Amino acid sequence: MHDSKPIKCLLVDDEPPAREILRRYIDDIATMELAAECSNALQAFTVLQKETIDLMFLDIRMPRMNGNDFLKSIKHPPKVIFTTAYPEYALEGYELDVVDYLLKPVPFDRFLKAVNKAFPTGAAPDEKMDLAGKKKQAFVYFRIDRKMKKVMLDDIMYIESMKDYIKLFTPGGTLITKQSISSVEEMLPVKEFARVHRSYIVSLNNIKSFTAEVIEIGNTNIPISKLYRSDVMKILQQV
Repeated sequence: MHDSKPIKCLLVDDEPPAREILRRYIDDIATMELAAECSNALQAFTVLQKETIDLMFLDIRMPRMNGNDFLKSIKHPPKVIFTTAYPEYALEGYELDVVDYLLKPVPFDRFLKAVNKAFPTGAAPDEKMDLAGKKKQAFVYFRIDRKMKKVMLDDIMYIESMKDYIKLFTPGGTLITKQSISSVEEMLPVKEFARVHRSYIVSLNNIKSFTAEVIEIGNTNIPISKLYRSDVMKILQQV
């Protein structure tokens, strides 16, 4: 995600409860700002003419004009994440080059994954330079203790899955959040992190040593499972 100006968002959905869920998610993230919310395509078109929108959450099935047709009518659309209760609409959405599509009711971790896909932490922010000419550090947000906590990618040593929760091990201590390890894996840049086990993701930059069975990070030995061993060995030999 950006770490300068906030991501200006537009919600377009004819169902107030659906807008309320996304509004609360946007409010929870410091780097996102809700510019406007609309109940139909005509209102959204007016907003897009007046405002610079970075990211639009667009419902597909709406009265008068659906989301697909509305998106086709815009010459220079912002980044778009489709929201829908009907998974059969997803294919056309991808043909329109949308970032992602969210199936209602939208879980928070799935929302976060889509936003990170729209503004990849491993790409845009990581390649930008600050005023001193140094690379800006990339980060991701996790919901921890009922608030959104920024976690720098460089601080994540490894991640362990504990059923419905994950533990993030950092030099400053362990952070716990309710999220699946698979959803976290998709949020992280593949050049810096690797899944080595059903229950573990490791930071490639923090590996001290490894064998075919074990990776050492700090004072911890992390197992490499047979399922991931071949891919992990290929990755480690390139690091």
